[in-house]
Amino acid sequence: MRSSNPVFSREGSFTRDAGYAGFGTTAQAGSPYGQNPYGQNAQGQNPYGQNPYAGTPYAQQPQGQGPMTDEQLYELYNGPSAGPAATGRMTLDDVVARTAMTLLTLVVAGAVAWFALPFENFGFAIAASLVAMVVGLVVSFKRSVSPPLILTYAALQGFAMGAVSHAFNTMLNGIVIQAVLGTAAVFAAMLFAYKSGRIRVTARYQRIGIAIALGFVLLLMVNMIASAFGADMGLRSGPLGIVVGLVGIGLGAFFLSLDFAAIEEAIAQGAPQRESWRAAFGLTLSLVWIYMEMLRLIAILRGDD
Repeated sequence: MRSSNPVFSREGSFTRDAGYAGFGTTAQAGSPYGQNPYGQNAQGQNPYGQNPYAGTPYAQQPQGQGPMTDEQLYELYNGPSAGPAATGRMTLDDVVARTAMTLLTLVVAGAVAWFALPFENFGFAIAASLVAMVVGLVVSFKRSVSPPLILTYAALQGFAMGAVSHAFNTMLNGIVIQAVLGTAAVFAAMLFAYKSGRIRVTARYQRIGIAIALGFVLLLMVNMIASAFGADMGLRSGPLGIVVGLVGIGLGAFFLSLDFAAIEEAIAQGAPQRESWRAAFGLTLSLVWIYMEMLRLIAILRGDD
């Protein structure tokens, strides 16, 4: 499965202009094969009989130390090789750490909005949500990863979610805790299903899921435009609202499976450590989607949409 990540789509990253191990270099004039490296040098001596490091710092022993023993050489040769962290490659720990930082920023900003804004005042929340959407689009289409932009998105989105959550919780006490627990349950279930192989992210799976997601978003946009003109389609209330909420949560779970597959592929291909920020951004988007859909669904089930 070819990744859409620009880090993995570049070709020629491991080529060298001079060829591999000197085999791509130009032969010397006078012979199509260049000079015979096994011939005699100007002094009539075999060049392979000389120490190539003679006269360099590598040929000198450190002061006060003798040559390495056979045991020391054996331990050095059989020692552990450099791991991903030592070579600057992305690891699962990096993804977990960056995701925790992003979610912590989101929660702190949400707490500020919760305690600083009156629950009926949505002006600042709407403005923060619109700016967060713009920043999220910039992060999504930007080739290079920008941690400050990702944290800025988390802060703005968290501020908007904090105001919305405060309003819901004022009308339906305890709904925020229920939505958080529901989001955590969906995440844990999808992680288990993915790691156990019950869900396999194939090309067909992606095509079907993305097609459903596009149709879902288009339907919600039509509903929003209709609501602006006073024509409610009932997508966020009653039995139809429950169905739409369940579909929305299912799509969020689908997005999580894509995130898991992308993270696994990036680690396997040795993506740079900085790409863990992109993975954290993707996971945050999916969790925000699931939380908001969960909040709406619980509100309908509790009898107040």
